[in-house]
Amino acid sequence: VQLQASGGGLVQPGGSLRLSCAASGIFGSMNVMDWYRQAPGKQRELVATMSSGGITNYADSVKGRFTISGDNAKNTVYLQMDSLKPEDTAVYYCRGIKYGMEYWGKGTQVTVSS
Repeated sequence: VQLQASGGGLVQPGGSLRLSCAASGIFGSMNVMDWYRQAPGKQRELVATMSSGGITNYADSVKGRFTISGDNAKNTVYLQMDSLKPEDTAVYYCRGIKYGMEYWGKGTQVTVSS
């Protein structure tokens, strides 16, 4: 099973980015897919999560700015990030859970700076 994250980059404060994470090598869709991030010197934190049924949850720090969505047929999850702030700078990781097994993708760097 592989999770491939993409879409990171450098963006100015107030800008937007869209991250994608595609899962391959697994039969059927993940039960849960979510996004974590880790800033330098900080612990990894949960940003947004989505179940296969479409239920979503967000960290308070990103509510109203980030939107998680998915395509079950493509086993892909997206994170639309708007109104980005410098404190959103981090490496973003996607995670998938199926039948209690966790799968992590390599991170993608998001840098918010003027």
